[in-house]
Amino acid sequence: MLPIILALAAMLPNLSMQQCFSLDDTKVQSSPTTRQELFAGEQDFSLAMLREAVAANPTGNIFFSPYSIYNALLLSYFGAANHTEKSLREALRIPESQSKISTMQAYQFQKHYESIREINGSESYELRSANKLFIAKRLKLRECIAHLFEDEVQPVDFDIDPEAARQNINNWVEVQTKRHIKELIPEDKITRDTELVLANAAYFKGLWQSQFLPEHTRKEVFFVSHSKQALVDMMKQKGTFNHIISEHLGAHVLELPYKGNEVSMFIILPPYTKPNGIEAVIKQLSVESLQEIVEDDLPRAVEVSIPKFTIEQTLELTPILERLGVGDLFQSTSDLSGFTGETGLHLDEAVHKAKIAVDEQGTVAAAASAIFSFRSSRPLIPARFIANHPFVYFLFDKASQTIQFMGVYRSPHN
Repeated sequence: MLPIILALAAMLPNLSMQQCFSLDDTKVQSSPTTRQELFAGEQDFSLAMLREAVAANPTGNIFFSPYSIYNALLLSYFGAANHTEKSLREALRIPESQSKISTMQAYQFQKHYESIREINGSESYELRSANKLFIAKRLKLRECIAHLFEDEVQPVDFDIDPEAARQNINNWVEVQTKRHIKELIPEDKITRDTELVLANAAYFKGLWQSQFLPEHTRKEVFFVSHSKQALVDMMKQKGTFNHIISEHLGAHVLELPYKGNEVSMFIILPPYTKPNGIEAVIKQLSVESLQEIVEDDLPRAVEVSIPKFTIEQTLELTPILERLGVGDLFQSTSDLSGFTGETGLHLDEAVHKAKIAVDEQGTVAAAASAIFSFRSSRPLIPARFIANHPFVYFLFDKASQTIQFMGVYRSPHN
């Protein structure tokens, strides 16, 4: 059995090989709706992940990058076959009618778009997702896979110095995330038996379109629950924002855009008096209700109060992914033969690390993941949006229609 490590995965293909995913890849027709279907699949996957993350941690803060995790699984899908490919397709919400080649082409287009946006980037925000394939020099990939990854492959001597290889991968992630994600892969997780690390690092830094003035920030009570309170630095401002009362979600929703108007933070605030408000909101969240939120464009005057906070969190992905239907990846019967042409590859565990800092100027968020194995209606009066009790939030990229980061804020202390 060939050991394999997957760390936060994504891939930028160059589809010139003829028999990588079918008997003749050049004869497979692409669908013009593939990109939109991928975006919808990522949104649905993100909401499913949020539900599972909250179920696994029902009282604490949560923060992760579903976009990054989705790309990790997407790369696994490109290298999967048979029953493993089927389970990944279902988990990633890829339509059965969509060929793997068509999915690859849509992903290639998206990667190209992201690289152009990074080159032409904005002075107001930075959003990127970088990919790298760290491969053992002794491992021979299928020729077509090696070709598809020609710009991202980096040979590594895992068997000579596994600790140096681990540091090399962690250093790459640290550089890509501007030093916000450190030590992604823990000690002793890379061994002489390690064959492959597929890596991706997600990073965002943005300035609020309407910044909070530091002199308006005050220590105020945050109601962690009906019986527990804590002090938090509460940022305040009066401005014009998109604000809705969603009857479907039973919550207030506020959009806080970053400069450039392509990325926004959305905050979903259930009523303080509603029991299990976070769980009720998450249960009602769907791709349709998400679109209702992000497409709303009727600004109004709002008095805003939100906490200033920093969260860094490691998320154990393995049990969450198993509940999402990709447990097959972690079994000896998994089929990832698309990478090497050999069966027997399976994954042993998955971990994700993410960090967010929200202050008066804006937001910095970064994330990296690793998968390891070895060998409404509107009131007429000015609204008040006072986020002094638990809420759901997400960073949405309107250009790609993807949820880049998301989480639940329950307390300033965990």
